[in-house]
Amino acid sequence: MLIEPQQLVDEPLALDVTFEPGAIDYSPEVRQITPLRVEGRAELIVEHRGPKEFVDDIRLRAKLAGDFEAACARCLDSVPQHVETTFDLLFRPAGADAEPGEHSITEDETEIGYYETSGLLLEDAVREQVLLALPGRLLCQEDCQGLCPQCGANRNRTKCDCVQPVVDSRWKALADLTAPKA
Repeated sequence: MLIEPQQLVDEPLALDVTFEPGAIDYSPEVRQITPLRVEGRAELIVEHRGPKEFVDDIRLRAKLAGDFEAACARCLDSVPQHVETTFDLLFRPAGADAEPGEHSITEDETEIGYYETSGLLLEDAVREQVLLALPGRLLCQEDCQGLCPQCGANRNRTKCDCVQPVVDSRWKALADLTAPKA
């Protein structure tokens, strides 16, 4: 759904959108499994930068809720995750803050996103918020055994017959070294 600044001139745009699974590509490790509901509003904030210079910012305030599956960090099994979050974002036209050369930015400026001249794609903002709401490292269970590094078997389901790990011969010279005693 494209949100254009012209749509917001007279009044804010009410959002009540449902994204079906597969409508948004999150990442190879994350899959949406139920419809994702997004409710909120988009409004235009006109920033005055001088007597004749205006910047059309889009403020997007919404909440979203849906169910996802993400890969376990150790065994790669799918782990169900419910995501429910609210957000309040500010987007500015791309290039509005472009200045030649290097310059420092304030902490507030790190919170600003940018949209292309055609407008803000709601799917992009939703994708970002879902990925931020999911844990950075997810485990299927606290004591997940992971995958065997030799045969690739999931150690949570089967016990593999792999013997000791194969040691790379390039490390053999270091095998007899011991740490100095303190």
